[in-house]
Amino acid sequence: MTKKPRILVVDDEAAIRESLNDWLLEDGYEVGLAEGGERAVAMVMEKKWDVVLLDLKMPGMDGLEAMEKIKAARPDSEILMMTAFATIDTAVQAIKNGAFDYLVKPFDPDQIEMQIRKIISHKELVMENILLRQQLEEKSRYDEIIGTSDAMQDVFDLITRVAPTDSTVLITGESGTGKELVAQAIHGNSKCCYMPFIAVNCGALPETLLESELFGYEKGAFTGAEHTKQGRFEMADKGTLFLDEIGDISLKTQVNLLRVLQEKQFRRVGGQELISVDVRILAATNRDLQKGILENRFREDLYYRLNVITIHLPPLRERKEDIPLLATSFIRRYCLEINKDERNISPSALKSLMEYRWPGNVRELENVIERALVIGRGNEITTGDLPFSQKSPGPKTLPKSLKMMEKFHIESILDDNEWNISRSARELDIDRQTLYNKIEKYTIKRH
Repeated sequence: MTKKPRILVVDDEAAIRESLNDWLLEDGYEVGLAEGGERAVAMVMEKKWDVVLLDLKMPGMDGLEAMEKIKAARPDSEILMMTAFATIDTAVQAIKNGAFDYLVKPFDPDQIEMQIRKIISHKELVMENILLRQQLEEKSRYDEIIGTSDAMQDVFDLITRVAPTDSTVLITGESGTGKELVAQAIHGNSKCCYMPFIAVNCGALPETLLESELFGYEKGAFTGAEHTKQGRFEMADKGTLFLDEIGDISLKTQVNLLRVLQEKQFRRVGGQELISVDVRILAATNRDLQKGILENRFREDLYYRLNVITIHLPPLRERKEDIPLLATSFIRRYCLEINKDERNISPSALKSLMEYRWPGNVRELENVIERALVIGRGNEITTGDLPFSQKSPGPKTLPKSLKMMEKFHIESILDDNEWNISRSARELDIDRQTLYNKIEKYTIKRH
């Protein structure tokens, strides 16, 4: 607790009240005194007391009756009963009725301090548990996924229905539409919400590194493997494993992944021992996996194993009615982060946001709002704060040479995709390495 608790002393003997008052004040506590049960209940109704030192035997309202009324009025107040040897049995009954503990008269200051410390520790632990549960509940809501459009309402409905199940879910949609947020929402509302949520970006890792990342490796399995390392499957045991960009993994890794999904067992790289796991799989892709099957880039059996339930996230250009709500949410968040007063969006800026194509989807909108808040100076976001309203116009006439035409086209695609290499390569229908080679060949630089 950040401050010393308030302590109410209830005893019909003035000498005991005064002694306890002196001891507790000396230790820095805020102290209240009551000569009987009726007065104690009245004081509890007026003010919150963290700990009540309550005598068991008093004329009029005794300790048991007073405790019942105090607990009814202030359930979070802890009761410490004070009793003589002759009434210990009654004190034990008081604990069964809700008292924290009891003290036997006569007692010394150290006894009281020790019991109060126990109560403080107990209350802190209870508060930590409450805060932890609140944080977990915050994660389980859909606050991060925003949208009132019919398409997003369908997404929310599917999340609600599939989350409590153990089914594998395939989340599809373009880059930046929020696929990982959907995966987190499914996990947060599932039976394993208190267990790990482990995410792996499969498209960001080469084949050999991805297998080590997924399955772990044994010491000495390869050069540099100086110790045994757990893979993401082991880390996610009893929880959820989110495989992002599943469409980018190699055929060899697809075979190993299929085996784990079927058998729920695997071996670490360089290992012989079979390791069993209980993991719920959520996968996501921005690729057309059915097209990948036809082109022999994706295994059909793995596709059907992953595609038990599909949740498709529409691109932002297909749900533009959500843009004002999303923009407002991002403004609120980033104003708090950069410690600025919350701003409005000018009508012309909002019109620009609504008319823009949003190739980067919600992620691009978030970046645009953050940038506008950082560079903007007024009390509202204007079109001048938006990066796409300041782009220099393209050449009035296209380059005549094929080489310069290719350079111009690559620059345009990269700019449209905010230099996201994977997305740009897909739009150009080339692989990432080829795109890197062309960027180097034409010395293309980000503006």
